[in-house]
Amino acid sequence: MLGVLANSGAVLAGGLVGLLFRGKIKEKYTSALMAALALVSLGLGIICVIGTSDTLCLILCVSLGTLIGELLRIDDGVEALGRLAERKLAKNDGGFAQAFVSCSILFCVGSMAVMGGVEAGINGDNSIYYAKAVLDFVASLAFGAGLGAGAAASAVCVLVCEGALTLLASLVAPYLGQDVVNEMSAVGGVLLLGLAINLLGLGKERLRVANMLPGVFLPIAYLPLYGWLSSLAA
Repeated sequence: MLGVLANSGAVLAGGLVGLLFRGKIKEKYTSALMAALALVSLGLGIICVIGTSDTLCLILCVSLGTLIGELLRIDDGVEALGRLAERKLAKNDGGFAQAFVSCSILFCVGSMAVMGGVEAGINGDNSIYYAKAVLDFVASLAFGAGLGAGAAASAVCVLVCEGALTLLASLVAPYLGQDVVNEMSAVGGVLLLGLAINLLGLGKERLRVANMLPGVFLPIAYLPLYGWLSSLAA
């Protein structure tokens, strides 16, 4: 769990450092950096998605995961959590909820988050999380300077999500082959693409990306089930 602690600590530290410079950096610089991070999210999402070897798995897991998320109203829950934290911690920070939600998704979804949890849970190797901590520190600093305290608060989500993923990986290690990990990363890539669209303001309405989160874990069940059904049809 040392890697999880390092990553969440880096997000917290980056967000706090960013807050120190908030209002002291011209808006054009923070806007440019935010746009750059959105494009990085877009690039990472594309890399993750093209890593899939099972397009049907990607389509079904994203679709079913979104339906599950809509039923559970995950996005509403995350937004409510952000607003609650805003009322308690940053009453005058209007961008708190936006920063909290955006950073939580950016830091908790993607190939490095998935692979980091798998490697830490199965092999006890935290190297991916250590590398991710450096990247997330820079991103959290930029979000902290641009949007406020919500970036630092997202460290709680990083701690909970990556900690849970690491524990889950250790429990289901026998069932997580490389193909499963690849498809989980591919689904996470779709979420990163949605996040990039939101950050760049390309959609008429904000995509409810958090509702797609259950899809990240569905390949764990899909691939064994598909293999079993294929063996029956053979």
